Amino acid sequence: MSENQNYLSEEKIGRLMAKYAVPCIISLLVGALYNIVDQIFIANASYLGSFGNAANTVVFPLTVIALAIAVMIGDGCCAFVSLCLGRNEPGDAGRSVGSAVVMTVISSLVLTAVYLIFSDEIITLFGGTVNAETFSCSKEYFFWITLGIPFYMFRQAMNPVIRADGSPRFAMVSTVSGAVINIILDPLFIFGFGWGMTGAAVATVIGQIATAVLAVIYMLHTKTVKLSRADFRLSAKIAGRTLTLGICSFLSQISLVAAMAAINNMIRKYGALDSIFGQEQYAQIPMAVVGIVMKFFQIVISIVVGMAAGCIPIVGFNMGAGHKDRVKGLFTRLLTAEACVGLIALITVELFPAQLIGIFGAKNESVYYTDFALKAFRIYLCMVIFACVNKAAFIFLQAMGRAAASTMLSMVREIVFGVGFALLLPRFFGLDGVLYSMPVSDILTALVSAAVILSTYRQLSEPKALRPAEHCLKRNSSKSVGSHA
Repeated sequence: MSENQNYLSEEKIGRLMAKYAVPCIISLLVGALYNIVDQIFIANASYLGSFGNAANTVVFPLTVIALAIAVMIGDGCCAFVSLCLGRNEPGDAGRSVGSAVVMTVISSLVLTAVYLIFSDEIITLFGGTVNAETFSCSKEYFFWITLGIPFYMFRQAMNPVIRADGSPRFAMVSTVSGAVINIILDPLFIFGFGWGMTGAAVATVIGQIATAVLAVIYMLHTKTVKLSRADFRLSAKIAGRTLTLGICSFLSQISLVAAMAAINNMIRKYGALDSIFGQEQYAQIPMAVVGIVMKFFQIVISIVVGMAAGCIPIVGFNMGAGHKDRVKGLFTRLLTAEACVGLIALITVELFPAQLIGIFGAKNESVYYTDFALKAFRIYLCMVIFACVNKAAFIFLQAMGRAAASTMLSMVREIVFGVGFALLLPRFFGLDGVLYSMPVSDILTALVSAAVILSTYRQLSEPKALRPAEHCLKRNSSKSVGSHA
């Protein structure tokens, strides 16, 4: 067992969280800035404004689809590799990484082709027809973002793999470098060259190419997991186990896409019935505003997911090694930290919504824009504490190998509650019903999560507990001896 592996089983939990979670948080925050920075510069360009903001909101779920596939592969590989290293099985770890690379490349090329062929239909599906100007901006932005999908997906999939290999700082630095490039190029292309939505998208893609190149360089010089050419032959059994462990990450993201599609279409439908937003010149405002609120929420969730995802190698290794007491201690610390993040976010949105909306070009918009934005921030995110704790529980269960429980919670939150209430509540409350759908979903999900969290604590406290992931892995490994390429 290597020195790095001993470190995961012997170092203090707090120090491990700092080492692995902080770089992951920074990576995800910087990754979130790709889209958020675009929207800030777009909003403050007088010739784009809320039309550009609305277009960004339309395209954003389509990038999340790419992210869903990438994190399913990357997070699943990260969890599988950590479990293998905990069991001292480096061969399967290498095969998982090789399979992850192959699956990412193939899936990204397929998705890019689908986006290019069906762009108009996809934009329409996600509410881009709210008015003609929004549709035009959406189509322009979507085309260039689509060309960057392979680089975006490779970077997103390899980041958790790099963390599992023991290099969370490299994952952070590679993401930061791409975001810095994007931040520098955005104002140059949008304001200097006047390229509009094309400029914002091209700046993003150039940053994504840079981070993808760094990921390729790292994969050629891995540290803990040693790769050979044979590892890049796709193994059905290894790939299946990897995807099984990552399915929760996929479902949590893809179900979010379903929720956003429902929200965007309800905004389009019930905005048209509103006395103010039913007018052509104001029709894009609700979609632009809700998109901005979601971007702030994305920042919060990046911190939350970063904390939890950064703990995946620690949890996976200690589960594989049978150190359930360390897993329990880490779970407690994580839930407490996530609740604190939610509290800070709640105070911010309730006390300073005007300042938040001001960042996104409110001075260039009508009073209707500002009024709706203030209400949207305060209502939509009023239960953000529950949202943070829920998300942490989903990811932690996934890291423990409890994919079924994690997937169930994620699906309940995003599909049953997220989509369900987004479709139901506007029938009674109009546009405000879209805003109410988020807090209602988070409250009900918290009730379900509480039962699963208590069950997990009881299981971790049993004398001979809880190594279901290890047992399942052992079964799969014994069946596949001699069959791997």
